[in-house]
Amino acid sequence: MNTAYRWFGVALLVALVIAPGLKPGPAEAATAAEIDRDASAELEKLFAHTPKARELAKAAKGILVFPSVVKAGFLVGGLYGEGALKVGGKTAGYYNTVAVSYGYQAGAQTYGYALFFMTEAALKYLDQSEGFEIGTGPSVVIVDEGVAGGLSTSTARDDIYAFIFDQKGLMAGLGLQGSKITRFNP
Repeated sequence: MNTAYRWFGVALLVALVIAPGLKPGPAEAATAAEIDRDASAELEKLFAHTPKARELAKAAKGILVFPSVVKAGFLVGGLYGEGALKVGGKTAGYYNTVAVSYGYQAGAQTYGYALFFMTEAALKYLDQSEGFEIGTGPSVVIVDEGVAGGLSTSTARDDIYAFIFDQKGLMAGLGLQGSKITRFNP
């Protein structure tokens, strides 16, 4: 059997086994109260697990939190999640994140992420754009443990810092580039 076919067979089997265990959320959008509750809870968990995130939050102009994003695919894939923008500790708006991808991919997973907007210009870009696409516009730095170790409010010079958390499932190629973020009213 060809190695590529074997890989696809294994990946498809894994996706079929894992996908039912992921909590995909309701078919319709969550309520504002549900999004607020989940975003606040996940942000507090992020702060507890990554103290640098709490430090960065003190200097951030706003934090956009997507508590649960579902990503799945087999050759063609997609992701979707809903989140809340926190400015000054209060919700300033609701957003969804959507992406479609194609290529060698198979699997399913859920994860969350938070975008820390460090400049007024970056926050204004989010507010004024009709669909903010990660990878265009303000620069976004994905913070992993290595980056977080040397990050402080005095060294944070980029527009936006992204923290990815609570990954569950199996899917190769986790990234935020190409995700479109759009404001909506729950």
